[in-house]
Amino acid sequence: SFVLFIFKSNTSNKLVITAVAFQDHLTKTLLYPNFSFSDPLLQCRRKPPRNPHARGRLEGKRLQRQDGCDETEYVVDPAPPPLTLAQKMGLVAPSSERLTENEWMQVKARSVQQGDSAHPCAICREEFCLQPQVLLSCSHVFHRACLQAFERFSGRKCCPMCRREQYETRVIHDAARLFKNQCATRIQAYWRGCVTRKWYRQMRKTICPKDKHLQRKFFEAKLQELNDSFVRYCHTDTDAFLSDIDRSLSSSRRVFEQLERKRISEPQESDWDRIQSQVIQRGVWDCSICLTALCSWNLPMEAGGSDQHHRRHSVLLSCSHLFHQLCLEAFEAFSADRRPSCPLCRSVYHKKLI
Repeated sequence: SFVLFIFKSNTSNKLVITAVAFQDHLTKTLLYPNFSFSDPLLQCRRKPPRNPHARGRLEGKRLQRQDGCDETEYVVDPAPPPLTLAQKMGLVAPSSERLTENEWMQVKARSVQQGDSAHPCAICREEFCLQPQVLLSCSHVFHRACLQAFERFSGRKCCPMCRREQYETRVIHDAARLFKNQCATRIQAYWRGCVTRKWYRQMRKTICPKDKHLQRKFFEAKLQELNDSFVRYCHTDTDAFLSDIDRSLSSSRRVFEQLERKRISEPQESDWDRIQSQVIQRGVWDCSICLTALCSWNLPMEAGGSDQHHRRHSVLLSCSHLFHQLCLEAFEAFSADRRPSCPLCRSVYHKKLI
């Protein structure tokens, strides 16, 4: 009977311990996660204030992580709670252990192989850029803010892609590195393009192209550059410089006119007779300016016309050409040169009224 009593007492004690273990497990995991049987008033006590300097350092680290300056990878999920009595007794399966660093490396390798960081976020469909990025234990990648919003909206911790529950979350910076590399590549490409275009423009200024149209532009630009440099070097006042050029041209014209006068002397009377005989031998009795007949008292009568034509005076030039006096005077008035030339042979002449 004593042995039976002891057996019954042991069985009842086990039942009591099992019931207490289940009650403790349900209370901690489902109803009151912060409740403690050893100190029921623990959740009501106020926590001691932290050191303000330590709090400032924590805030600085948090802001640094949010800005993406610190590329240290870390797990976001808190440490798992200690095992309850039911879990220690084997009545309830313990929670899964946290992934080790090697396991996280394997998960990250699968994510890199899938190229999740190079694609947009599956929730908001936007690029990651420099925004915080999280890697789940199921190897899927999302924005950290998008995942938090999805968890609040769904009310449970479930992966938006594979629907896996109770996953672990780790902050990574693969997308930020890719974005920085892309930005650096674009900056380098832009800089190389600028350097190449600058070098090409400099080459176009120094090397003559083969195309005729481009060659013309090349030499025009060279000539314009030389003219501009000459103007800048010679004189700063453009109007005064141009007036100096005009004075030089006028003086040069006067010198050439004097040389022309010295070269062409005044014909003598015998020269005029010889010139007049050349006119008679040529037999041309029309004015080359007005294309009407020429007539004078000392020329043959068969070349003459009416009495009105006899009254029109003619001019004989030293180059043996005949014109009406009025026609030649009009031509000289119309000519821009100070010493006009013959309308036919373009030579400087002396004239004689006949």
